[in-house]
Amino acid sequence: MNVALPAIQREIGGSLAGLQWVIDAYTLALASIMLTAGSTADRIGARKVFVLGLTAFAAGSAACAAAPSLDVLIAARAVQGLGASALLPCSLALLVHQFPDPRARAGALGVWGGMGSLGVALGPVFGGVLVAVAGWRSIFLVNVPICALTVVLLRRHVTESPLNPDQRPDLPGLVLGVLSLAGLTAGFITAGQRGWLSPVPAALFAVGLITGWLFVRAERGQASPMLPLGLFRSRSLSGATGVGVIFNLVLYGSLLCLSLFLQQARHQSVLATGLLLLPMSLVVGIGSLASGRLTARFGPLPPIMAGLTLGAAGAAVLATAGPATSLAVIVGGSVLLGLVSLAMPAMTAVVVGAAGPEHAGVAGGILNAARQSGGALGVALLGSLLGSGRAPSLHLPLAVAAGGYLVALALAALAIRGRG
Repeated sequence: MNVALPAIQREIGGSLAGLQWVIDAYTLALASIMLTAGSTADRIGARKVFVLGLTAFAAGSAACAAAPSLDVLIAARAVQGLGASALLPCSLALLVHQFPDPRARAGALGVWGGMGSLGVALGPVFGGVLVAVAGWRSIFLVNVPICALTVVLLRRHVTESPLNPDQRPDLPGLVLGVLSLAGLTAGFITAGQRGWLSPVPAALFAVGLITGWLFVRAERGQASPMLPLGLFRSRSLSGATGVGVIFNLVLYGSLLCLSLFLQQARHQSVLATGLLLLPMSLVVGIGSLASGRLTARFGPLPPIMAGLTLGAAGAAVLATAGPATSLAVIVGGSVLLGLVSLAMPAMTAVVVGAAGPEHAGVAGGILNAARQSGGALGVALLGSLLGSGRAPSLHLPLAVAAGGYLVALALAALAIRGRG
């Protein structure tokens, strides 16, 4: 999606803020509904909800491919996000059900995290090829047969997870959670467009913060909350969730900034941009796979600390890049940034271990909703610092990114225990 943005802008128009909404409409829907999807999976079965999510994702992808305008594309991206909201927590719940032994589960989480991270990181590469060969609409059309094949494989090879019919939907929590996240994200995007001292972003931030406070109050009073606040009594779960927010905030925001910088400031083609990001893509997958093995052997804290340290170093290198910087330096910095993937499966192991198998669906929803919320805010925040109406500059957004991973590093050291 990131590498396709300039091509989309050339064909159907749109400002930088509009392009940010193309990313964030998906991520907002994904993050906002994920907790509900996780609790629904615990109630009626993760495989069933996974199939429903795949169907919605395929329908949204087809609508994106046919979108005649940016507004329609943004709406279709939201449908995609609604479908995707079921995939992460349900896949995690099904995996926990298949691997009850903690050591075997840690290895399986490494594969799960490796495939997920590799998919995210390879997106720029395959996206660049598809856009160059068949146009930007092809990046959506390719999802439809993949979703159909996945449904067939899921029904044939995966058994249903245990059911918890006592869990009830939490509509007040859902509405307030959506409003809070949407308000904060819109605040960051409009701040980049109108200025940080404008009353419009200030009002949006206020809406986000007030509804966030109301969300917490509503969850405390719910018999079956979508966000069981009692789980956060675990210091390790709370710490890993906080690290997850910063993890995606920096990674998603940095990918947006780096893709636009390479195409607009360095005048690279969409295919060249994808190829320049290929080393990072490979490292992300390798790091995630290695994290599962390291977590099984040493516990989750060492790979989390190593990943965040290397990610901060990579962001710091990229923060020095300008229009005349060697591409070797940019690729090297992106590779270091990609090694933050060492932290992701280890974070998941911490959250799942702290919540227990009976809350696997909602625990997966908590971590992944936190991560995707961070991703939405990262696209909005770092995108607003990239610069509008001139050649994009990585200096400020990537300096903030490096600082973010340093904060996550301190949080992990203080909150996450050495063994999951």
